[in-house]
Amino acid sequence: MAPERPAATNQPTDPATELSQVFHRLNNQLGVILANAELLESRLTEDAQRARASQVVTGALEAIAAIQDLRKIVGLQSSAIR
Repeated sequence: MAPERPAATNQPTDPATELSQVFHRLNNQLGVILANAELLESRLTEDAQRARASQVVTGALEAIAAIQDLRKIVGLQSSAIR
């Protein structure tokens, strides 16, 4: 699946808007990773595999939190996490 990218336009785009869109796209992709890791974690039966899936869940949650922190630092309004 191709990454979500805004259609090319000839109009100049506000850097804050572009940055907000990048944060949004990154957050969406981390949400997909998180959802799949949680699904794996719930379905796996071997402890070692479940522990690895749990690490991915934790990493995705930490990355989402880091995005929220970055949005605050650069002064962009944070979007809600689904």
